[in-house]
Amino acid sequence: MIVRTLKECQNSERRVVADNWESVRMILKDDKMGFSFHITTIYKGTETHIHYKNHLESVYCMSGEGEIQVVGGETYPIAPGTLYVLDQHDEHYLRAKPGTDMVMACVFNPPLTGAETHDASGVYPLVD
Repeated sequence: MIVRTLKECQNSERRVVADNWESVRMILKDDKMGFSFHITTIYKGTETHIHYKNHLESVYCMSGEGEIQVVGGETYPIAPGTLYVLDQHDEHYLRAKPGTDMVMACVFNPPLTGAETHDASGVYPLVD
């Protein structure tokens, strides 16, 4: 059994910080669960270009408000209780409204190893 708290993960190398977001990676590839689980905060008033060419992701908004805009497609509002699933490796922009951080619970398949950040194309590398 694996038992971890968000607080202990925040105070470890499992917390990864970038310009527009931070991600606390509570379950990673080394845990051998077949997925990774993260609590990610999208900083207020920011826009992040993301394109997970190597991963599928499910995201549940726990707090804050913003939107997701699919490149060449629709824009969807995000608020607490909203779930979106990037099941087609959807290239998108994720935006948090000014004045409100968005806190999201995220699941990745295949799992992340822990230190990944988006490259210039918004991609996480695939690590075997």
